[in-house]
Amino acid sequence: MFVGDRMSHPVIPLSPETSIHDALALFKKEHIRRAPVMKDNVLVGIVSERDLLNASPSPVTSLSVWEMNYLLSKVTVRMVMTKKVKTVDVGTPIEEAARIMADNKFGGLPVMRSGKVVGIITETDLFKIFLELMGARDKGIRVTAIIDNKPGQLARVTKAIADAGGNFISFGFFAGEDLSTKILTFKVEGMKKDEVRKALV
Repeated sequence: MFVGDRMSHPVIPLSPETSIHDALALFKKEHIRRAPVMKDNVLVGIVSERDLLNASPSPVTSLSVWEMNYLLSKVTVRMVMTKKVKTVDVGTPIEEAARIMADNKFGGLPVMRSGKVVGIITETDLFKIFLELMGARDKGIRVTAIIDNKPGQLARVTKAIADAGGNFISFGFFAGEDLSTKILTFKVEGMKKDEVRKALV
């Protein structure tokens, strides 16, 4: 699975000269939390809802509403955006994009194709993929087991379930408590709990 398959698009860009008041209004209207900043169709930054809110006056300010609106009209996206933007290509594996986001604590990455921004991959997109991978929206029996980290163990489990008439809905492998084990979690249909337990004994 690649970034281009699951990115949010079409992208909704902002101009560097957009006021933060207008930017916040756009975010609310479009239900987005971040946007690439474009000038002459060139990516020059990225701005998040948090960036915009941090630049807004505090609710306990002594300024009048007219003074606040005046000040907000003077603060533009250019002043609060992140200028050094990390991007990924549409052909980047989704797990590589997730690693970049996790390692750098990014909430989203602009997605490029031939030097042009064509979308954005966000935390929400990754959460949706995780739900799909784990079969969270499908009915079935969820099983978690600790297995030895050695060849043949996974094949033994899948064969046992298949031979008992089970159909896998989802499958995931996670690190165990140490290098000698793995945590296997899967969801299966076509079997009852006691049948699954019996098949795996």
